[in-house]
Amino acid sequence: MSVVAPTRDSAVVPLSRTRVKLVVCTVLTALAVGVGLPARVVLALALTSLAIPVAVALAGGGRAVRDLLLPTRHRTPDSGLGHTPEQGERFVT
Repeated sequence: MSVVAPTRDSAVVPLSRTRVKLVVCTVLTALAVGVGLPARVVLALALTSLAIPVAVALAGGGRAVRDLLLPTRHRTPDSGLGHTPEQGERFVT
């Protein structure tokens, strides 16, 4: 049986879902501190927030952590104002 390291395209859990979980845990940690919950609850939430990037690093390396923390926006040709090439030419002339 061969073992293949997960890549960005073949990951078991997509980075976008992991990013959402990281944001939720971080917000809950801040909320727990703000509300004044017991220290053990705040500690558990903080450790969970720190464990997520560590798990991503172990599974996908530094590039995966960089993609998790600093998402890039992929520009598509149809992104923007939604003008057709003909409409764009009319605006230029």
